[in-house]
Amino acid sequence: MSQAQQKSTYEKSLVWFRRDLRDYDHAALYHALKSSKKVYCVFVFDTAILNQLNDKADRRVEFIWESVRELKTSLQKHGSDLIVLHGNAGDEIPKLANTLLVNAVFTNHDYEPSAITRDAHVAEQLNKSSIAFHHYKDHVIFEKDEVLNLSGKPYCVFTPYKNMWLKTVNDFFFKAYPVDNHLNNLAKTNASPFISLEDLGFKHTNLASMRLPTGMQGGLTLFNDFIERMSRYKDARDFPAIKGVSYLSVHLRFGTISIRHLAREAMQSANTGAQTWLSELIWRDFYVQILHHNPSVAAGRAYKVEFESLKFPNDTALFQAWCDGKTGYPLVDAAMRQLNTTGFMHNRLRMVAASFLVKDLLIDWRWGERYFAEKLIDFDLSANNGGWQWAASTGCDAQPWFRIFNPITQSERFDAQGKFIRKYVPELTKCNDKEIHAPWLIPLLRLQELNLSIGKDYAAPVVDHATQRLQALALYKNI
Repeated sequence: MSQAQQKSTYEKSLVWFRRDLRDYDHAALYHALKSSKKVYCVFVFDTAILNQLNDKADRRVEFIWESVRELKTSLQKHGSDLIVLHGNAGDEIPKLANTLLVNAVFTNHDYEPSAITRDAHVAEQLNKSSIAFHHYKDHVIFEKDEVLNLSGKPYCVFTPYKNMWLKTVNDFFFKAYPVDNHLNNLAKTNASPFISLEDLGFKHTNLASMRLPTGMQGGLTLFNDFIERMSRYKDARDFPAIKGVSYLSVHLRFGTISIRHLAREAMQSANTGAQTWLSELIWRDFYVQILHHNPSVAAGRAYKVEFESLKFPNDTALFQAWCDGKTGYPLVDAAMRQLNTTGFMHNRLRMVAASFLVKDLLIDWRWGERYFAEKLIDFDLSANNGGWQWAASTGCDAQPWFRIFNPITQSERFDAQGKFIRKYVPELTKCNDKEIHAPWLIPLLRLQELNLSIGKDYAAPVVDHATQRLQALALYKNI
């Protein structure tokens, strides 16, 4: 429901936090506080989601847990609290709303099909008790049908979408919601205990040692650091061995930082680095729009239906080698090992690793999409699906099917000195800057000098790129 439609004043309301774990510039919180005399806040560790996670040492759960704890502490400083529940959110929210006798529940949009189904169920249950359900745009700058082409249709190519996005946007869309002006309307409650990670059924990970700060303060710390480097983003973003990217993707994923704040800063900066980064933020909106208009992609369907019939060989041994970072191609292996040990993968390497899986190993892109969904700390369905379909040439505005990354030249170009490779593939530490990109080509005498045995100390290439490239071209050409 829009702000214009919502004119009534409520005695008591409930704000349901989901992927928006902050108490500033927050659409639902602002509207609830402004229109209600007393506002309660809740977060649900949703068993419908958590029970699907096989790895109980999941960095995402720990990141959320730390961020929820910070949010709870912040609300306590205002004399209120965050109610933290553990159960099926579709049931817990209506139950809590009835227990608290609230008149309305406020939340922000979630665009994933499963979340839309859940929210429809919650709305139905609340309606039975005559409890209003209000929801708002908060996760993106533009959503749904807000950026359409001149024919009123959604865009399927990024550049025209970006041009219309820039033509449509103005200061209004970057304006922060002044939550602080209405914090007195938070319900005054006693602080309640916080559930432990172990009680959720999960374990602590290596998150604390990764230098990835969590929560609202963590997001702002990273952004303040990035502002100093933003002007160099265009030139630095493709090189994984240097500090070139923002590292804010996980904070955007869980809403511990405001997209309006980031886009406003990027838009107001005149340098090319900031404009390039703004384009990446627009890509994020673009993929959310694609998911909204094409929910079938969330069910594993190719955006370009003609590519549904691709017959991938799907060699499970090759897939396992890719997952384990043991393909024999150093940059690919370094990328996969970074993912497995940190939950993060540099964006350039996501493209390289995805292209290698699909067009060198001839593995269905959905296999890689699922693996990334399990491992990425910043996993976001729309962006992950969009990225994989881009690499596999099955998606909207994807790379042409005949464009196939050469993993060796990618390595030579984007990790020329092998610094990133040496960090994650220590077997190759002693190789010089030329040898490290294709160690199987090192002469035998030199290998002996390095005390390196290809196939023993480091994997031999599991496939030949030139051969696989021809097979990939034939596979796609037949379609």
